[in-house]
Parts: sequence; C-alpha cells; structure tokens
Amino acid sequence: MGKRLWRTIQKHMTLIKGLFMFSVLLFIIHEVGRVAHEISGQQVRSVLGSLSWGTLGLLLVGGFIAVLPMLIYDFTIVEFLPGQFSAGYIIRSGWVTNTFTNLMGMGGLLGASLRANFYSQSATKKQVVYAISKIALFLLAGLSLSCWVALVLLFGLDIGQPYQGYWMWLLGGGLYFPGLFVFTRLNDSAFFKDLTWARELRLILGSTLEWGSCALFFLLIGWALRLPLNLAAVFPMFVVASVAGVVSMIPGGLGSFDVFMILGLGMLGVSRADAAGWLLLYRLFYYFFPFGVGVGLFFHDAGRRLNQFLNGLPVAALRRGAHLFVTTFMYFSGVMMLLYATIPDVVLTNHLYIRLVPYMFYFLDQVSNIIVAFLLIGLARGVGARVKRVFWPTLIVLAIAIGNTLWRENFPGGLAVLLGLVLACLLFARPELYREGFHYSWGGLLVDGSIYIGTFLLYTVLGLSMFQGTHKAWFPQNWRLPSTQVWLNGLGGLLVALLILVGINRYLARSRQDWLHQPFDATRVRALIRRFGGNEVSHLAFLRDKQLYFYQKDGADQLLILFQQRADKLLVMGEPIGNQAELVPALKQFMTDADLAGLRPVFYEISEALTLRLHEMGFDFIKVGEEGHVDLTTFSLAGRAHKGERALVNKFRRENYTCELLQPPLSDQTFAELQAISTAWLGEQTEKGFSLGFFDRQYLDEAPVAVMKTAAGEIVAFANLMPTGDRHMTSIDLMRESPNAPSGIMDGLFVYLFDLCRDQGYTAFNLGMAPLANVGVSHFSFIEERAAHLIYQYGSSVYSFQGLRAYKEKYVTTWQPKYLAYRRRASLIFTMLQLMIAVNRPTTSPKTRLVPRWLDRWLTDEITWQNHR
Repeated sequence: MGKRLWRTIQKHMTLIKGLFMFSVLLFIIHEVGRVAHEISGQQVRSVLGSLSWGTLGLLLVGGFIAVLPMLIYDFTIVEFLPGQFSAGYIIRSGWVTNTFTNLMGMGGLLGASLRANFYSQSATKKQVVYAISKIALFLLAGLSLSCWVALVLLFGLDIGQPYQGYWMWLLGGGLYFPGLFVFTRLNDSAFFKDLTWARELRLILGSTLEWGSCALFFLLIGWALRLPLNLAAVFPMFVVASVAGVVSMIPGGLGSFDVFMILGLGMLGVSRADAAGWLLLYRLFYYFFPFGVGVGLFFHDAGRRLNQFLNGLPVAALRRGAHLFVTTFMYFSGVMMLLYATIPDVVLTNHLYIRLVPYMFYFLDQVSNIIVAFLLIGLARGVGARVKRVFWPTLIVLAIAIGNTLWRENFPGGLAVLLGLVLACLLFARPELYREGFHYSWGGLLVDGSIYIGTFLLYTVLGLSMFQGTHKAWFPQNWRLPSTQVWLNGLGGLLVALLILVGINRYLARSRQDWLHQPFDATRVRALIRRFGGNEVSHLAFLRDKQLYFYQKDGADQLLILFQQRADKLLVMGEPIGNQAELVPALKQFMTDADLAGLRPVFYEISEALTLRLHEMGFDFIKVGEEGHVDLTTFSLAGRAHKGERALVNKFRRENYTCELLQPPLSDQTFAELQAISTAWLGEQTEKGFSLGFFDRQYLDEAPVAVMKTAAGEIVAFANLMPTGDRHMTSIDLMRESPNAPSGIMDGLFVYLFDLCRDQGYTAFNLGMAPLANVGVSHFSFIEERAAHLIYQYGSSVYSFQGLRAYKEKYVTTWQPKYLAYRRRASLIFTMLQLMIAVNRPTTSPKTRLVPRWLDRWLTDEITWQNHR
C-alpha cells in the first residue's frame, strides 16, 4: 500500500509542485493583505513623520543586515546535498525562504517546503529531507543562548529587574541548546554522520547571529525613537517575548510577541502609543520590507521556472508586449506633440485630445515640441524595427522628455507612473533590439513620410493664407496662426526636424553587412554548379543583376542563393542552387543573416516542396502560375495534335532553313548580327531582368546560342540556352527574331531544339511559366489567388493569360505549380510591386536592355510569345 502511494506521488510530482507553488502564492497574497490591514495608515504616518530621512534609511539598511545571518543556514544545507549551487542562487533562495518563514512561520513547514523546492535538483527526496531536518534542529539554538544571556543580565548584572518574574520562560528556553548539543554529539546514528564539528559550530553561529542581530535591530529602533530608557534592560524582555512567540506557533510571533513587548515596555515606563510605534517599525523594517524583496525574488524564480518549462515563451511574449508598448507610446506622443505645436487652438477644443493630454510629453516651446515629436517618431521607427543602435538614443531622448515633463509643478501622478513604466519597458525590451541594420519598408516610409509631408503642407498653407488675408475663407477661425513669427518658428522647426529624420535614418542604417555587397564571382558560381549541379534559374546568375549568397560548410561552398534587395526586402530568384542536403541549414542561416540586417526574404517562383518548408518557417504564400515541362523522351510531331507544327517544320526544311548551335565565345561578327536582330525586335521597349534574361555579351558567352539560318546563311532568329549543370533538363531564355523572319519561325526553332537537346542526352525541356494558370480555381482558395483568377479570366484585353497557357499546351507534358513565399504580416501588394520593379528596372542593364510588353516579360520569364505566333 505504501509503495503504491509513493508511486502515485511520484507520478503526479509535477502537479503537486505546481499546487504547492500556487498555494504559496495565495498565502503570500493573504499575508500581505493581513499585514497591510493590521498597520494603520495614520499610525504609520505619525511614526514615520517623527523620524528623519537619514534615520529611516538607517533602519531600512539595518533591517536588511539583520536578516543576512539567516543565509548561513542555506550555505550549510547545500553541503549536505549533492550538486553545485552558485552563491547567487543560494543567496536568492535563502532570502526567500527566511523572509517567508519570518513572516508566515507555519511551524517550519513552509521553510522546509521552500528549501526542498529550491535545492532538490540533483538530490533525492530522502537526502533533502535529512538535510532540512538537521538545519531545523539548530534554528532555535541562538534563541536558547540568548535566554542564558538574559538570565545573566537579570540575575547577574541586575539589568531589567522588572522582568525577573519571567525566569521560568528563560530557563525553559535556555535548556534547549544544551540538550540539543548533548543529543547530537552522543548520538552515533547514521543521521548525524555527516554533521561534523565544523558544520555544527557554523549552524550554532548562524543561529546566534540571527537572534542576536534581530535583538540588536530591535534595540536600534528604540535608539532611533529617542525614548528615555536603558536599552540593555529591554533585551531580556525581547528574549522572553520571542520565546512566547515560538511557543505560540503563530507566524512571526504576531500577537503573542507584541502583547508581551507592549506589557514589558510598559514596565519600563514606555507608553502604549510609543510601544506600538516601536513594534510597528520593527515589523516594517525587519519583516515586511525584506519580505517584499523576498516576494519579488520568489516571483522571479517562479517566473524563471515557468519560462523554462514553456521554452521561453512567457518572457518572449512579455518582451514583445513591452516592445510594442514603447513603440506605440513614442508614436502616440510624437503625433500628439506635433498636433499641439502646429494647430493648438484646434486640438485643445477636441474632447478626445483633451482626455489624452495628461499622457503625453510636454514642452513649453513650439520649436522644441516639433523637434522632439519627430525625434520620437524617427526613433520609434527604429525601435519598431528592433535595431540595436537605437537603444541609447531612445533612452536619452525619453529620459530628457520625461525629466522635462515631470519638472512641471503638480504633474499628474498617473503620468509619472506611466512614464516610469515606459522606461522600464524599454529596459526590459532591450534584448528585442538585436538587429544590426535598418532598411525602411515601403509601409513605414509611407506612414512617416505622410506624417511629415502632411504636417509641412498643412503648416505651409496655413502660413500662406495669413499673407493673403484669406484664411477665413480657407479655414475656420480657430485654425488661424497667432502671428507670422509663430509660423516662421514652426516652419524652421519642421526643417530642422527633416534633418533630424534624415540623420536618424542614416545613423540606424549605418552597419556593415558585407555579404549584401559581394562582387560577382563567376568562377565560384561555375565551380558550385559543376560540383552539385544547377537548376532552372542557376544560369540567371550570370546576368550579374543579382547578389550572391553562398552557404558554406567546413569552408566549402554548398548552396547559392540569388537575390536582389529592394527597400527592406531580399527578393530571392528561384530555389537555392547546389547541395540540396544542406537546404534547411542554408535557409536558416540566410534568414538569420537577413533578419540581423533588418531585411525580409521573399522567394519568387519556387516549388511546392520549398513553399511548404518555408511555410513552417513563418512564410505565407500565393500561387503565381505553372511551369511547363516537355518530356523529350516521348515528344514527337506525329499525330493530328501536331499537324500544324509538322507542316511548318517541313516547310522550313524544304526552304533549306537550318538550325545551328553556336558555342561560346561568340565572334564579333556573330554578336553584331545577333545585336541587330535584338535591337530591331525590341523597338522602343525596355529590357527586363531579375527573372528574365537580357541581351548582354557576357551573358550570351556563358552558354550555347541556337540560331535559325536561311539558305543564304543569314541569321533570322536566335535563342540562348540555359544549361542546368546536369544532363536532365535544359531551357532557353532570350528568343528573338528578325523583322524579315517568316511566320512561325519560333515554333520551328522550338522543334529543332527539342530534337537537338534530346540527341545531346537531355530528357526534359523547360518552357517556362504560364502566369496565373490554375490559380484560385477553388472556392476555398486564398482571396488573393481568387482575385488573380479573375485577372486570368477577364484580363485578355491587357494580357492573354489563357492564350499563353494554350500556346504552351501544344508541347507541355506536365505542369509544375510555382509559388511566391513572403513573410507573414508583410504587405503582398508592396511585395508584388517591388518584384515588378526588380523585373522591369534591371540594376545593371545596358542601354539596349529592352523588351516589348513589360507586363508580359514580368509574368512569363520568357519572350512575348505573341510576337512569334
């Protein structure tokens, strides 16, 4: 039965510990309320009012010093237990245990339970119980020795004669120590085997110092009250009252100790009021204030354990909340101050504004209000972006603003609490400020820019209306500025604020992120592709319009990520290139580096597998289309489905058109011919980039170029191949034709390339994207995808989405979905616009980088197919 009960207890030990901690918390709340109820506010004010600040400080320090000897118990108890405990941990745990036991008592049960909770990490329950039991025996040794000292004072030195009648109390208490000492020394049981002389003497010393310091502190309070009595005579009565308190088993001796002391002090001529004040100060400075610190340490320890149990989520959530609170308050204060500085007569008649005024910063000068307002707004942007460098400027600005605000007379008490909370939250949230770099997001720039530009335009119009004398027609009377000087001062403040905003932005953005600006290394890219193979976008690296991020392991390149920075986004083109076994650590490292730089990755045209992996890492996604693949092992023009293409190819053969594969590097003459075709084909349109190739000699010299020639040897069309680094799949990028080329020349080139690539051992051919194909067809699709489907259905007047899908369908064997993955809470609209800019404004495009129909080129990753039908 006993073993079964023990197994049940072991099984539910976590629950039992949780209930114990919860019960202690409830008991704390009860005791604090009880003590607070027993202490009269008027009595506290009367007693404290009679003491100087220096005396109160002395009593506060003295109370804490008087508690310190109790820590000897805890430094001794750990010697009986296995495991190592830091001195700081022992001090914190000992302070909590002893201050709680002082106030609550509970017959030693609370102290034993708390010590078991603090010191049982690496010890068995039996070891903990044995160690606590040894300590508990010596807790009253010091009081017992104090009884003998009191007897000597009473009967040997005639000090405290009125208390000689309590000799039985003192004798009874005094007999405890000799009995304990004899018992522990003569008992040879295993229980006392590790209780050496040194440890026993240390426990006796600790108990003696505990009770001695407690008595001396009590006498120190009497000295501070300047009462006309012999303080040495009070000592015997203090010991008697302490013995009575221990015998009563009441927590802290509350009641019994107080009654004995009030009666005993009355024997020495101390009035009941003075005795009550004396006891009140004793309770406050020896029990209550140290207990308050103990409560804080207890909650800190309980919170730390809860935080560890929940893997750091509570602290993370609190820090996020503190971070959000500081950011919101700074924006709120900045906007409130700005409104007050620019249109004071308007806002001061607004009831909502008047209700919020007590919770904002306050500066008398108009220019100061404007400057501090934009300082707060600019720094709030950095705090919101979690930039490490923003902490000290923010702390200084907040401290100045708080100091200036509280310098006023009769400031609201609630405001002082709020501003103190703001500073505390900033300090607490400091670990949230970890990023090394800062980059304005379009959303942030829109908000901050709107605030400044809106303020500047409004203020300018208000000022100009004064000069024209038409303010009454333009604005209500309360919008009118007091004078031209006020307007000029405010305008100057706005100009200074602009410089401040620019300076803050440059200060926050000033960080070294070398990996964002690595020079292009073609040799390194080729080596990685040769070793691990490439993919459908690896050849786009040689456009040199994207940055390269290499993930290394053991000093060797493993994966390559192509990206381009736009505002606070890192636009990643396609999937990582290289060793896919290292994909997960490479993505984590890339996202960590991007996060430290204050940037958010966006992955464009990625597979379903990578999309789901990124979704687990906090990304949302949207389908952007499907990519068509041709199975070269089964492709054939035979059958009715390819009757038109078969006839077209036969026509070109009859007319002696030939397809050749030109190996790099191209000769000057050949390059000039291709450039002439490209320029004519482009017309007045602009080249694209990022996900699309552009006409560039370095790029064309990286892979073979397929050309269609007439019987006379004139090149009339060309397409450059995009090798993937293996012999499985290939594709093409640029497809351009001469104005003199016959209709259908590109279909002929496609067929020739299919046969040519199959002969070279390729098994598949990538025809590129069909934008928005099969996007949002389900009633349960994302709202963005359903909107895209409407564009696919009804957008033929702008772009023939369905026609492109149908054109490729002639050749495609399988369609692979492609997605856009972006960080949650990021604006999809801004993300798509930034992608559009990246595609339509290449960062390194030459003058001839032009292509017709920008929307077509942005969406398709290939030529405008309509020009080649």
